[in-house]
Amino acid sequence: MAGCAAATPPVDPGPDVPLLHPQVIAVLRHDTSAFTQGLELDDGVLYEGTGLSGHSQLRELDPATGALRRAVPLPDGEFGEGITVVGDRIWQLTWRDGVALEWDRQTLQLLRRVPLQGEGWGLCFDAGHNRLVRTDGTDRLRFQDPVTFAETGSVRVTLDGRSVPELNELECVGGQVWANVWPTDRLVRVDPADGRVTAVVDAGGLLDARSRAGTDVLNGIAAVGDGQFLLTGKLWPSMFRVRFVS
Repeated sequence: MAGCAAATPPVDPGPDVPLLHPQVIAVLRHDTSAFTQGLELDDGVLYEGTGLSGHSQLRELDPATGALRRAVPLPDGEFGEGITVVGDRIWQLTWRDGVALEWDRQTLQLLRRVPLQGEGWGLCFDAGHNRLVRTDGTDRLRFQDPVTFAETGSVRVTLDGRSVPELNELECVGGQVWANVWPTDRLVRVDPADGRVTAVVDAGGLLDARSRAGTDVLNGIAAVGDGQFLLTGKLWPSMFRVRFVS
């Protein structure tokens, strides 16, 4: 999953789906060694999950500056993926290690390793339906029980009737699911009731050519309130506080 250059989406959505762009409000620093797989703000704390075998971590960041507060490594060299906060716990996926990890949010101690079928990519918590939403690199959103992690259903994601595969990092907010689409600079907003894409974000150009050198794809979205989001990517030098506008 590393080493692929990002690109703008080759096909714009049809007239019924708005095409949005990120309006940058502020720029924060981001650790260029962080292979970002998940990003989430909760109760004033920014959490980040990073990947790569032997280098994956669960991190706590300062949301005002992006500075690292503390970090713990994943066990056994596992390849970390998406994260989400559920109450006093944090769930973290692994890519192909066949487990999901449950952490104590206060101590960042590992509590459980739960079997995971298929690959793990993105993860978010849909509080309105009390369920986790997971991606596995396909065109499906998979729903998981937030306590047992058992799969309870799924929905196929479509844009103007076309399948949208390789859904990656997720953010659940306002009853909608935002998803990075690997390996592009595109995000989609999905109605989880039927899988329809209700908006597309073209986030190309957040990094200039010089800053983009040595980085990987856009991957990381966290709602920060008032319709604003934090966006970043794997090995990026910056996080961007943005609002999506037409």
